[in-house]
Amino acid sequence: MDEIPWFEYDDEEDLDGAQRAFVDVLAERAGSWLVDPLDTVVLPSAHTSDGQLIVYLDIGDPQRNQGVLTVGAHFDGSVVRGGELHNQDFTIQQTASEFTFEAAGSPTELANRAAEWFEAVLARPLVRCEWHHKGRTYAVRYAYADTGRGLSEGFETPLAPDALRKRLAADGVIRGRDRINRAGLGQPDVITHVRGASADL
Repeated sequence: MDEIPWFEYDDEEDLDGAQRAFVDVLAERAGSWLVDPLDTVVLPSAHTSDGQLIVYLDIGDPQRNQGVLTVGAHFDGSVVRGGELHNQDFTIQQTASEFTFEAAGSPTELANRAAEWFEAVLARPLVRCEWHHKGRTYAVRYAYADTGRGLSEGFETPLAPDALRKRLAADGVIRGRDRINRAGLGQPDVITHVRGASADL
């Protein structure tokens, strides 16, 4: 059975020479990352809204089969810009400035810079915080342990303690369907290291 390559693209796809050089170097570097090749994606410029090549990586929690963060880079042949991407239209999210980077140079130089950036993101200590009631998880929050920055969260109202649900609803903390801030939950029952550097939990 053939091994799936990282940042795979079809040889028939419309990538120019600079784009192929960029992707090929990035794919070679990605071989040492602890990620599934299927979580690395190439979007040819003909299929993107800004006409630039986009490469991205979905960072997830394999224990929960849960996507946590999408990061990627837009490449125009001489400049690469990276950051947290919207998980549907793949635009760079300007609000997540801690993830952004930009560089200019040759395709090979930029692929190596992008690879270093991806590696730095992957090295961050990602943790999963869980709150339990009656043996079931009612709230989950993914965050970076080094800064406490939350990445994604979920709240299952029917599984939460009744008194907590009523208090959070009265305080207006529950926002939207099955979403909640950590405020009002107290300390998590379990904190699990998901990936990246170890951190004191």
